[in-house]
Amino acid sequence: MTARERTRRAVRGYHEARFRGDVDAAAAHVGEPFRFRSPFIDSADRTGHLATLPGFVSIVTGVELISELYGDTEATLVYDVHTATPAGTQRTAEHFRLEDGKIVSIMLVFDASPWQPMKAHIEP
Repeated sequence: MTARERTRRAVRGYHEARFRGDVDAAAAHVGEPFRFRSPFIDSADRTGHLATLPGFVSIVTGVELISELYGDTEATLVYDVHTATPAGTQRTAEHFRLEDGKIVSIMLVFDASPWQPMKAHIEP
């Protein structure tokens, strides 16, 4: 298996497990050290990040993958997340960095303005 194929397996495995709410399966693709960044959260807490997945998935009504780009040690997914919140559908870009086939960094990019009224419920 090439490095690019290993990256694709890890990122798609994480993405699919996350949106199923399967924390253990998602965790299998996440390495240490780990960093997560989004418009609301900047965290180096792998366990804390994984613990937030079920709460997030509880507001998701669907996901449509638009694009996926893979390199040897990085990947980018672009997708629409349909939510049961006033934010509605959120176009999202997610950039991953990997080491030894495990995700060590995730940067989530999206327009945070529809989420501002819910900000107090999002931040850890």
